Amino acid sequence: MKTDLRGRVVLVTGATSGIGRATALAFAAEGARVAVTYHSSKDAAEETAAQVAALGGTPLVVRYDLGDEQVIREAVGQVGAAWGGIDVLVLNAVVWGDAIPRPGRPQPPFEEVPAGQWQETLRTSVDAAFHTLQSALPLMRERGWGRIVVIGAGMADQGLVGGGAYGASKSALYGLMRSLAWELGPERILVNMVVPGQTLTENVLRFAPAAALESKAKSLPSQRMSVPEDVARAVVFLGSAANGNVNGETLRVTGGA
Repeated sequence: MKTDLRGRVVLVTGATSGIGRATALAFAAEGARVAVTYHSSKDAAEETAAQVAALGGTPLVVRYDLGDEQVIREAVGQVGAAWGGIDVLVLNAVVWGDAIPRPGRPQPPFEEVPAGQWQETLRTSVDAAFHTLQSALPLMRERGWGRIVVIGAGMADQGLVGGGAYGASKSALYGLMRSLAWELGPERILVNMVVPGQTLTENVLRFAPAAALESKAKSLPSQRMSVPEDVARAVVFLGSAANGNVNGETLRVTGGA
C-alpha cells in the first residue's frame, strides 16, 4: 500500500501531545513535511519536531490558537509560505475547558449552563475549523489534490450527561465534513472524520484509575483500549494517496464500542 506522502505538506493542529503528536509522527515516518502546531507550549512542539526529524520527516513549528482567528490564519499562511501549499489538513486541536464532564465535578442541568461556556465551546471548535479551512482550502485547490481529516468524538451520537455543548460542536463538525465532501470531491480533495474511543493518552493514563481502565478494556469486543498510534494510523490512511475514494465517511477507532 503506497501512501505517496514523501514530501507532502501536512498540517496537524494540536500536535504536541496525545493523538495529535502520534499523528504528526506517523506522517513523519512516511517522509512528509509536517507542520507541528502548538498553543502555549513551544518546548513541547520543539520536542515533537525533533521526533519528526528523527523519523525522516521535515518539521515546522507553528503557533496556533483555536480562539484567535488572526493567529489561525497566520499559522496557515506561514505553512503555505514555507512550503508552497498544503496537501493534508488534520483538524485535531481541541479546548476541553468546562464543557467536558469529569469525575468529581458536579454538572449543572442544561438550563443552568452558562451562555459563555456554550459560546466558547462552539467558538473554539466550530468557528476555529471554519477559519482554518477557509485559510487552507485555497492552498489545497491550487494543488488539485488534498485530504482533510477531522477528529470527531463519540459523544456526538452517544451523548453524555453534561456534554451538550461539546457534543453539539462535534456534531456540527460532522455536518461540515459531509457537506465539504460533496463540494471538494470533484477537485480530488477528500474529507473524512476519525472518531476515537476513549484512548490511552497521557492525560487519561495520568488521571483515570487503573481499575477503571481495565474494566473499560474488558467491556470492548477487542478487549483493549486504543492507544494514540491506533488512531494515528487511521488518520494517515485517510490522509494519504492510499485512500483513493473514501469520502464523507466516519471511521471509528474504538475497539468495537
